[in-house]
Amino acid sequence: MTADYVLAIWFMIIGMHLIFFVLFRGDGYLNFPSLIGFEIPFPFMHGPMLYLYILCVTNHSGRKIWLLHWFPVLLIYIALAQFLLLSPEDRAAVYQNKGKGYETLSEVIKILMILSGILYVGLSLLAVTRYRKEISDQYSNTEKINLNWVYYLIIGIALIWIAVMIRNNILIFSMVVLFILVAAYFGISWVGILDYSEVKTEGAIEKITVENNPEVPKYEKTFAGEEAIQDIYNKLVIQMEKEKLYKDPELNLNYVAKLLGVHPNILSQTINFVENRNFYDYINRQRIEEFKRIAVLPENGKFTILSLAFESGFNSKTSFNRNFKKYMNCSPREFLKSQSISME
Repeated sequence: MTADYVLAIWFMIIGMHLIFFVLFRGDGYLNFPSLIGFEIPFPFMHGPMLYLYILCVTNHSGRKIWLLHWFPVLLIYIALAQFLLLSPEDRAAVYQNKGKGYETLSEVIKILMILSGILYVGLSLLAVTRYRKEISDQYSNTEKINLNWVYYLIIGIALIWIAVMIRNNILIFSMVVLFILVAAYFGISWVGILDYSEVKTEGAIEKITVENNPEVPKYEKTFAGEEAIQDIYNKLVIQMEKEKLYKDPELNLNYVAKLLGVHPNILSQTINFVENRNFYDYINRQRIEEFKRIAVLPENGKFTILSLAFESGFNSKTSFNRNFKKYMNCSPREFLKSQSISME
């Protein structure tokens, strides 16, 4: 998996950075003068690696622009070229004199380093937010899609950048080591971030030509028109009422789109336009209505609330309670009480 390779490369970069950190601690750089200066661009590598890793685990890896994120690193090396071409003894002398002769360049690099951290933490958060929206547009249940690990990763990097700004070397070293241990554990064993690419089947990426709907391609990237939208919506309602598709806990947009013979983008557009909600909200609203319908039936009084929730299409108690309160502004138990229904 690409994400694993990116993480492995990132760990190698972090490892090399830590080696420089340990070797240069205090006046250690005097023992390795030939290496002086080559460690400076390393902080600029972690932001891009974080962002590229996030893109990989959320399946948005646009590899064509990967090299662009390394352009700043190249610029830093170019800016340091004059310094790096000095003899090891001269570079050591510059370090001993607190960067004398390179004060402006040193300050510019420090500012750019902080900006790089802020930029890539922000880009990573935006990537996760975009992914969260996409899975809501694609799936009717998102309980198995756990993004907490990705947020922990971003927060960890953000805390390290704060330590860098404080310039406390012991704190930086401790946090980086802890980050590596945690990232290695979760990066290798992470579960719950859905492989979105597996669900983006050919029908979701390419135009689908269906015999009974030859106009689908022409609408793929444009508004389909109110008449076409309403026609698709009517078919959707019929399928929901007839087949009760929402009772399938794993229901997703692509499956419903294929069933209706339309492109997934058009179906998503239809639900957004008519219902003013995404696929996730639309299907879960159907499930709530199904629960309300079957919960009041006398013959279902012997069942528990959770069993009827599962019967309605939910796959967890948490998802059921959250969505019920979202749409009904009360808990399932409060609703049943208002209907004079007693249930476990």
